Parts: sequence; C-alpha cells; structure tokens
Amino acid sequence: MSDKQLQYTDGLAVQEAKPELKRPQLYKVILLNDDYTPMEFVIVVLERFFHKSREEATRIMLHVHQRGIGVCGLYTREVAETKVRQVMVFSADNQHPLQCTMEPE
Repeated sequence: MSDKQLQYTDGLAVQEAKPELKRPQLYKVILLNDDYTPMEFVIVVLERFFHKSREEATRIMLHVHQRGIGVCGLYTREVAETKVRQVMVFSADNQHPLQCTMEPE
C-alpha cells in the first residue's frame, strides 16, 4: 500500500475506500383492466403521463384490455410512485375506476 492511499489521523492509518455505485432498483408501472374505463381514456392516460405516442398507447391499451394487465414503463421507485399517484388521481377526478400499481422489475 502506498502512502498516497493512506491518510494518517491522530497516529492511525486510514485507507480511503471508493464507494461502490450500483444502479437503483427499477419498478414496473402497471395498468389493470376493468370493464368500465373507456379505451380512449386509457390511451389519454398513456399519452399524458407516460409520454407514449398514439400508436404505442393504443398497443399498450389493447394489451391491457386483452390480457388484463400491461406495463406502462420502468422507473425508479420515486418516479414510479409519482406516476401511479398521478394516474389514480386523474382517473378518480374523471370518475373512472382505472387502477394503476407498481412492482419491482
């Protein structure tokens, strides 16, 4: 060990450690199908909150409609929580029962 890697504090040698950086855990934001929310409303949600093109929003909406569930995107925990909250508030404000949730990737 060279003296450049060691610092001396009060007669003690302390080695500096480089912190290990790792990517944050990602979360899937998921829409759940219901029998009441109009397909057009789901497309608007996907365009507004997930910045999907009309074509991609339609594809995701159809996937949710046919399979009962669909992933809107992958985000860090805080961003995913915000997206879920935005969709839930927007749906409630528009009197639709659309459900949105998240889960670890």
